[in-house]
Amino acid sequence: MTLNIDIKEEQKKAQETIQNQGFRVLVCSGTGCIANGAMEIIAKFRELGANVESLSHHDKMTVVPTGCHGFCEQGVLVVLPDLHTTYVKVHVEDVEEIFESHIKNGKPVERLLYVDPKTGEHVHKNEDINFYKKQTRTALENNGHINAEDIDEAIAVGGYEALAKVLEKNDSDWVIEEILKSGLKGRGGAGFPTGMKWKFAAANRGGKTYMVCNGDEGDPGAFMDRSVMEGDPHKLLEGMAIAAFAIGADEGYIYVRAEYPLAIKRLRKAIADAEARHFLGKNIMGSDFTFDVHIKEGAGAFVCGEETALIASIEGERGMPRPKPPFPANKGLFGRPTVINNVETLANVPVIIRKGADWFSSMGTETSKGTKTFALTGEVNNTGLIEVPMGTTLRQIIFDIGGGIRGGKKFKAVQIGGPSGGCLTEEHLDLPMDYESLQKAGAMVGSGGLVVMNEDTCIVEVARFFMNFTQNESCGKCVPCREGTKNMLKILERIVAGQGKPEDIDVLKELATAVQDGSLCALGKTAPNPVLSTLKYFLDEYKAHIIDKKCPAGVCAAMKTYRIQEDVCKGCTKCARTCPVGAISGTVKEPHKIDTEKCIKCGSCMAACPFKAIVVE
Repeated sequence: MTLNIDIKEEQKKAQETIQNQGFRVLVCSGTGCIANGAMEIIAKFRELGANVESLSHHDKMTVVPTGCHGFCEQGVLVVLPDLHTTYVKVHVEDVEEIFESHIKNGKPVERLLYVDPKTGEHVHKNEDINFYKKQTRTALENNGHINAEDIDEAIAVGGYEALAKVLEKNDSDWVIEEILKSGLKGRGGAGFPTGMKWKFAAANRGGKTYMVCNGDEGDPGAFMDRSVMEGDPHKLLEGMAIAAFAIGADEGYIYVRAEYPLAIKRLRKAIADAEARHFLGKNIMGSDFTFDVHIKEGAGAFVCGEETALIASIEGERGMPRPKPPFPANKGLFGRPTVINNVETLANVPVIIRKGADWFSSMGTETSKGTKTFALTGEVNNTGLIEVPMGTTLRQIIFDIGGGIRGGKKFKAVQIGGPSGGCLTEEHLDLPMDYESLQKAGAMVGSGGLVVMNEDTCIVEVARFFMNFTQNESCGKCVPCREGTKNMLKILERIVAGQGKPEDIDVLKELATAVQDGSLCALGKTAPNPVLSTLKYFLDEYKAHIIDKKCPAGVCAAMKTYRIQEDVCKGCTKCARTCPVGAISGTVKEPHKIDTEKCIKCGSCMAACPFKAIVVE
């Protein structure tokens, strides 16, 4: 098919526009960095650069607000591409020094460079920082490099090139076969082959069909999809348009939680700009293909990440799952065939079409192809958003990219896959991160949350936390999930309160099996995973809580015993005056004592003691 838009020519014009911007200053403007003052930093750079005639051999300076760079631990990040320099933890007070010293006079500001936690040395370039060096970015390839609110910047780096290729070929079956050949699986958690899902829906071509993007990212600590929507919205829209062409859809929805206002704002602008350039809407690029995109804001219900609950929410109903079959590919939104893919899945599609299925399938493992994004959080030196080839080990992620455990502490476990996932231990550090290996270990890739825990973490409390989350988020439609998670939570709360019983372990396992087998949707079926995996790998810690009435990590307040060391106490009386329940007695200049029966274990005495005489046992 001959198109009326030459995408290569558009790309050339966009690249020339960027070249004419002169000296570029890239400032991370994702949600996290904005909270840390990114917009004030941008304003200050623009103020300083407005009246300067010559800047490092350029006649002008352009300050570019980008999406998330991923290195959240070090925000706000400022990158000077022409000088191959990355500055970290920048505040508005630092801008003038960067401008005067480095941009004008070529002298880097050493104190604002990243310091490698292993070597203690300053690192100038992004590509030399281990956090970035060990990554392979596909879905995130443009994040941090372009202005997410400028369609020309997206076009300059290949935006809508894949869509043009698809429309020129005008063969929807070829698109599906290419995605099947690539081995791309759904990145939202289930890992179902993307091309197969498209093929099921394509069998119903001819009538009304819908394409839906699931941006309802609800896992605690997860922000992968949000960063793509904020940092490269046009890639998502292009992926949706290609998928829509493949399945014969002319209308689509992006379901994004209302707690992501920046993502919604940038998506709305991206949609409007794409329509104005004829990359969305009617007769795209002069072809016969029409595709309109709408945004539906979710109200924050975790269960709406499940596809049938999501469909109900878009239709204006309460977000609750329904039995399957029928599957959405046959009967979905408004009763019509519907394909639902998550943000990361769709962000991979344009790159696969542009570079080829063989290129994508060359990364990863035999059964898990390509790359995967992870939100690396918890007790690691380098927290943030990463993307690595499938099959990368936990050891590489935690100790190379993550820079090791914070404060020199010992690694204990990692919770992978959020509330649907499980805990893995030191024995799993060399386990390849792919769908099959993790499933065998009792965990799952999930949406990609990775919470790293050190030796001071109470595993039983971790299980309680995730069970509390899933119990709160249960829609209540089916009894096994509604009542089963409630009773599992009660048992876990009792254990961390020091009131556990020996039979609790067997009861937890029985309840977990019942919830898994009887729940209607994936929320219930996977809710017991954190409990089962921690029981499997940390049974001794459960027994310590139940039998010994001790929390090995010293975290559970009910099991703490506060004691005053007589040889250290000076009798200053500060602890006694601070105690809210009068549990401390003693005379001035004489060692004090704590009545453990009265003590409510609030810790106020320990905080008040100037001699560190109070210890927890």
